[in-house]
Amino acid sequence: MQGDTDRMEVGHGTGGSRSLAWGGGATWVAADELIERGRALAAELLGVDDAQYEAGVFRAGGTNATRTWAEIAVARPGALDGRARYAPANPTPTFPNGCHIAEVSLDPRTGHVSVERYTVVDDFGVLLNPELVVGQIHGGVAQGLGQVLLENVVYADGAQLVTGSFMDYGIPRAEDMPEAIAFDVSGTPSPTNPMGVKGCGEAGTIGALPSLMNAIIDALDGVQVEMPATPEKLWRACEALRRAA
Repeated sequence: MQGDTDRMEVGHGTGGSRSLAWGGGATWVAADELIERGRALAAELLGVDDAQYEAGVFRAGGTNATRTWAEIAVARPGALDGRARYAPANPTPTFPNGCHIAEVSLDPRTGHVSVERYTVVDDFGVLLNPELVVGQIHGGVAQGLGQVLLENVVYADGAQLVTGSFMDYGIPRAEDMPEAIAFDVSGTPSPTNPMGVKGCGEAGTIGALPSLMNAIIDALDGVQVEMPATPEKLWRACEALRRAA
């Protein structure tokens, strides 16, 4: 329920790679409080002073008597309901970091650029869903490639938008992407939240923009071009270099 304040006390929506660091922190705190509440209820049902919790089961010390979450919920309806709030005294960003390396080839006869190889190493802290993280990075690289090579909002002289649909606006397609992206992660836990997680949503795009653009500029012997680096711009730059040679 993202940001629905009709159903929740607080709702800010998701964004800024903060969802897991903040929402996960709240879930972490809520889980700890729920376990403590469950221990007290299990001890009451088992007739002991204290109950130990492990792997979803509450056990009376020194006996085989147990209670599960389901048994507690049935015996004490509503007693496991609760709320928890995660608000660190000194809110601090999570500071993910990494390295992107793009290798491109530029055809001076046409200005066409192809991405031959793309390599990424990122440190996102503790990963809860590695496959989702890989997907986010791949999508971010595609978005960055689109901005570097293709995407441009164009208006006619009369202020009429001429790239107002995907028939006209250049977005990356499968053929524009490298055949594979070599990707690895280094999981250094973040010290700023209890789960040790770091943001990863923007990392693919943030790394793709400078690595791809700098690779193109390197292929042009340092000649600067503005994004998007379209074939026309690059052909003109290559022609200028050829004439100056």
